[in-house]
Amino acid sequence: MLRGAWTVRALARPPLLRAPPGCVRLRLRADAAWTLDSAGACVLEAALRDWHAQGIVLELDLPERATRLLALVRARALTLPAAPVRRHAGLFGDIGRGVCAALQVGAAFSAMLGELVWRGTPQLARWWRIRWREVAAELEAAGVRAMGIVALLSFLIGMVMAYQGGATLATYGANILIVNLVAIITLREMGPLLCAILVAGRTGSSYAAQLGTMRITEEIDALRVLALEPFDVLVLPKVLALIVVMPLLALLADAMGLFGGGVVAMMGYGVPWRVYVERIPQVVSVTTLLLGLAKAPVFAVIIALVGCMQGLRVRGGTAAVGRATTSSVVQAIFLVIVVDAGFSVLYNMLGL
Repeated sequence: MLRGAWTVRALARPPLLRAPPGCVRLRLRADAAWTLDSAGACVLEAALRDWHAQGIVLELDLPERATRLLALVRARALTLPAAPVRRHAGLFGDIGRGVCAALQVGAAFSAMLGELVWRGTPQLARWWRIRWREVAAELEAAGVRAMGIVALLSFLIGMVMAYQGGATLATYGANILIVNLVAIITLREMGPLLCAILVAGRTGSSYAAQLGTMRITEEIDALRVLALEPFDVLVLPKVLALIVVMPLLALLADAMGLFGGGVVAMMGYGVPWRVYVERIPQVVSVTTLLLGLAKAPVFAVIIALVGCMQGLRVRGGTAAVGRATTSSVVQAIFLVIVVDAGFSVLYNMLGL
């Protein structure tokens, strides 16, 4: 006997419908106060299917309205296919998928680099057509606003290098060699590399998030409708601004790293500040500084292109923007370190 209200408001907890044990024939009747809507009809229809699958013969003595509603629910019921079972391909399958994904990213980056050369070179020849207002805005966002964090972390890294190197050098009474350690490592490696890692985490991620959001909201498609090339409007100003900004930030990182090392050398190991400053030109030359700064524009191109590439490849919803942002940071830092290692090998082969 079906009783009560089988409606969406009354079915906060669906009724428990069970057939008696060993039942082979079941007759359902409804009392005069029984009410039914589409939610209740879905619950009843599910129970009827289960009983039919168990081989129970059903006899329905229901009002005409309930019968029509059940027929409608049965006709409109969705039969969803079973979710595909993803089989684990094993270790070699995972390696293969990773290699294919890396090759796809490499191909996309190569395409972005080729487009930069193909479109950027004519734009530089016609410099008055470059969107200098966007370049100036990116100079402020990527350069001026990043000076604080770059200066602070470079100062702290310089202190750490002086502490770690000075602890060993002091045992041999060679405290003055702290200057050699800090100056060479900072100018050739740590200054540009630390600056690139910070810019990749701060600016490269913002490029990916910005372009990814524009991709989802179809703003990039709107630019094409207006006969504006997205690469010229969105990508090229970012690349040019970062090429200008990175050497300046690297120079700031070098100065603050040397300053942090000098503070530790003076206060921790008794190296006078005047001696520290006078010894720097003796152990490093302008060539050492230029070799470090020469890496900065290359790092800038890598960071800008990776961030823009990941942003333009976004598909789907907002979760894809987060994944693209994460991928841009990881890939940019990885490529920066790989290229820095390549520079080290090249400098060693050239005897620089």
